[in-house]
Amino acid sequence: MAITRTVTVAAGRFAPGHLGELAAVVPFELVDAVLEETRSIQRRLRDLPSRVGVYFLLAMCLFPEVGYRLVWDKLAAGLDGVSVAGPTPKALRDLRGRLGAAPVRALFEVLAGPLARPTTPGVRFGPFRTVSFDGCSSQKVADSERNRVWLGRTSHHGYPTMELMTLVETGTRALIGAVFGPPAGGETGYASRLLHLLRPDMLVLWDKGFDGNSFLAAVNATGAQVLGRLRANRRTPVLTRLGARTCR
Repeated sequence: MAITRTVTVAAGRFAPGHLGELAAVVPFELVDAVLEETRSIQRRLRDLPSRVGVYFLLAMCLFPEVGYRLVWDKLAAGLDGVSVAGPTPKALRDLRGRLGAAPVRALFEVLAGPLARPTTPGVRFGPFRTVSFDGCSSQKVADSERNRVWLGRTSHHGYPTMELMTLVETGTRALIGAVFGPPAGGETGYASRLLHLLRPDMLVLWDKGFDGNSFLAAVNATGAQVLGRLRANRRTPVLTRLGARTCR
């Protein structure tokens, strides 16, 4: 049995700017709108237009273990019979630098958010949509002077590392928001920068331990609920005991 599917590819120099089925999630029109909003559209039409650059950066995330040229080959692998550019790794690095971070960030902000519907199983606890803060402090970056000044250098890593904190919908693992920076900022500090994404219908699952009441108060101010782990040395007052029917 052979199953075929037609994938729309842009014409001319824009042809390598696609990700197959993922183009339904990141369509050409959305990428062009983001480029226009961030003023990142190419001033003259080159062999590597800005739209192609956005899809190239997305492909780099899908294939992080290969080099620039091999990522490009994967973008162009299905374009048999279409004349496309054969850029050098330097040309692709220049494309990435010319594009900058602004359009990629704007694209993330448009696409990030909860995905589950109210009837999706495993995403709700009673009336609440369950979300979680998930952090990582072992993300290594290039050992450049700029990164060392910005992030510092830790004693147990050969490369500078940065702190990454995300707000995730637990049932679908969809990213609702993300921030990153120097590890000295701490998990609670970075999580505080994502509080504006919380909604009153959300239940926050927090397993990092609470260092104080200020973070809890900030979460409560959003209207969201918190279910977290307390440190063993903390003794909190019992306000009321909930029966099984109340917790259901």
